[in-house]
Amino acid sequence: MSRLSAAVPPWLAHALRAQRGPVPWSAVVRGALAAGPLLLVAVLSGRTSVGVVAALGAMLAGINDRPGSRRAAVRRLGVPALAGAGGLLVGSYAGQQVGAVTLTLLLTLLGLLAGAVSAVGPVASGAGTQLLVAASIGAGMPLPEPGWQRALFFVGGAGWLLVLRLALPTSGATAGDYRFDGERDAVGGVYDAVAALLEAVGGPDAPARRVALTAALDHAQDALGGPRLRRYASSAAERRLHAQYAAALPLAEAATALAWAGEAVPARAAEGPRRLAVAVRTSTHTGPLPAPARSAPALRALDDALLHAADAFDGGGDDNALHTRRRTAASLARTALGSGGREYGLRVALCFGAAVAVAQALHHARWYGNHSHWYWLPATAVFLVKPDLGPLVSRVICRAAGTVLGAVLFAGFAALLPRPAGLVALVALCGALIPVATRHFAAQTAVVTVLVLSLVMVGGEPGASWSRIGETLLACAIVLLVGHLPALGQRGGGVRARLTRATEAAHTYLAHVLDDGTTDDRAGRWALRREAYRALAEARAAIDLAAAELPALARHAEGTDEVAATLERLVDTTTACAVQLDDNGRLTPQHTERIAELLDELAEARERAGLVAKDGQEPTVSLAG
Repeated sequence: MSRLSAAVPPWLAHALRAQRGPVPWSAVVRGALAAGPLLLVAVLSGRTSVGVVAALGAMLAGINDRPGSRRAAVRRLGVPALAGAGGLLVGSYAGQQVGAVTLTLLLTLLGLLAGAVSAVGPVASGAGTQLLVAASIGAGMPLPEPGWQRALFFVGGAGWLLVLRLALPTSGATAGDYRFDGERDAVGGVYDAVAALLEAVGGPDAPARRVALTAALDHAQDALGGPRLRRYASSAAERRLHAQYAAALPLAEAATALAWAGEAVPARAAEGPRRLAVAVRTSTHTGPLPAPARSAPALRALDDALLHAADAFDGGGDDNALHTRRRTAASLARTALGSGGREYGLRVALCFGAAVAVAQALHHARWYGNHSHWYWLPATAVFLVKPDLGPLVSRVICRAAGTVLGAVLFAGFAALLPRPAGLVALVALCGALIPVATRHFAAQTAVVTVLVLSLVMVGGEPGASWSRIGETLLACAIVLLVGHLPALGQRGGGVRARLTRATEAAHTYLAHVLDDGTTDDRAGRWALRREAYRALAEARAAIDLAAAELPALARHAEGTDEVAATLERLVDTTTACAVQLDDNGRLTPQHTERIAELLDELAEARERAGLVAKDGQEPTVSLAG
C-alpha cells in the first residue's frame, strides 16, 4: 500500500486504503442479535413498521459500536441515539404539518445546528449525523405511527444494542471482572506503548512510537472516563484499574524524556512495562520488576515510576484520578461557534438543505411515483459531508461505489429470497457485517444499502435499488459542488481551530512546568500534559485529512503540518524539562536553549501558515526558571 500511495494522488490513495486488524467477533455477534431479531419480533406480532424503526435505530447504533470499554460505549452509542430520536420526532411532525418550503428551511437550520455541534468532538459528530439522518427519515418515510412513537421505538432499537454491549462478554474477557475487560485492555495497551517507546529510543522509530503512546493514553482515558453514577470509581476492581492507569503516567513521562534525549537505553528498561501490561490484562501480580540504570535524570525517573507502579499493582496505590480537565459548557460553546464550527455548520446546512430542496422537488414532481421515500437523498448528503469519514473526493467515490454494489447485491437477493423471512435474515446478516465493514467507507455503504433496502421492502415499499443509485449520485454532485464553493467561512477552519487549541494547551503546559513552585503539582502537570498531547493528536489528524483533499482544498492547510511538528517538539521538550526539574530542580542550558529555539520556530511557522493571533501578539513564556 505504501508503493501505491506514492504512485497515486493522496485523495485517491485514501479511497483505496482500508483499516486492518482482527475481526471484532463480539461486535459481530451483537450486530447479528440487534436489528434482525427486532424486525423478526415485529413481523411476527404484526407491527412491521415498528420493527423497521427499531431496526434503523439498532443499525445506526451499530455503526458507532467500536472497540473500547462498556462505560465509553454508553456515551458513544447513547448520545447519538438520543439525538436521532429527537431528529425523528422533529422530522415526523414537520413532514406532516408544514409545506415543502417551510420544511426545507427548517431542516436547513437543523443542519446548521448539527454541523456546528459536530465540531465539538467524535461523539457530538455522531449525534449531529444521527440527528439529521433521522430527521430526513422521519419527514420522508411513510409510517403509520405518530412521531413520539417512532422516536420511542428508535431509541428502543439503539437501546437494545447498548444492552447487548453492556451484558455480553467480549473476546477480551479472560480474567477478573468481565465488566472491565475493555478498560483492562486499554490500560495494558498504555504499558505496551511505553515499552515500545523505550525500545525505540535513539532510533528512527522513536517519534512514531511517541505518537502511538499518546493514542494509547487517549484511548485508556476515554475507556475509564465514561459516565458513572458516582464521580469516582466505586468498586475495588475499578479503583485498581484507575490506580494502574495513573501509575503509567510517570512512566510515559520518563519514556518521553528519554526519547527526547535520544540516547539508547538498556534493553531491560522495557521489560518492566511489558510485565505490567501482562499483569493488567490478566489481573495478576507483576512479580519482580527489573530496574534500569540510574545514570541520567530520565532513567532515575523511569526507575522511580516502576517502583510506584509496583506499589499500585500490589494494591497500595490510591491515585484514582484520570488527570484530565473537564471541558466546561462555555468551552464547548466556543468550539461550536468558533471558526471550525461555523465553517462546518454552514457547509452541512447548505448540503443538507440543498439535498432536501432537490428531493422535495423530485417528490412533488412524482419522480418517486406513488411512494414517498425521498429521504435517501438528504440522508446520503449528511454522510458525504462528514469529514470524519475521509477527504471529500474519497467519500464521494466510496459512497457511489458502495451504493452501486449494495443495490446490485440487493436486487439479486430480493429476486431469490422468500419474503419476508429471507429479508429478515438478510437484515440480521448485514447487522453482523457492519462492525467489519466500518473499516472502509465503501464496504460500510454497501452493507448499509442492502440493510436499508431490505427494511424498506419489508415495510411494504417496492424495490428501490436503481432509484437509490440515481439519488446517491445526485447527492454526490451536490456535496462536491458545495464542498468546493469559496467564501463559506474561513477555509481550513477546522484545522486552524484545532491547531490554535493545541498551541494554547502547549503554552499552558510549558508555563506550568517552568513556573517556580508548580513543579511539585504533578497531578496538575500530568493533566496539562495529557491535554496538550490530546489536542496535538486531534490537530495532526485534521491536518492529515486536509492533506488528502484535492489541491483546491488542500492548499488552505498548507504550512499547518510544520506548526504541528514544532508543537510536538515543544511539548516533548517541556516533558524533558519537567523530568529534569524533578531530578535536581534546575534546567540545563541545553533545555533552556532548546525551548527558546522552539518558541521562535513556532512563532515563525504560525506566521507563515497565517495563524498569528488577532492582536498580532504570540503567547509568551518566561525562561527565568
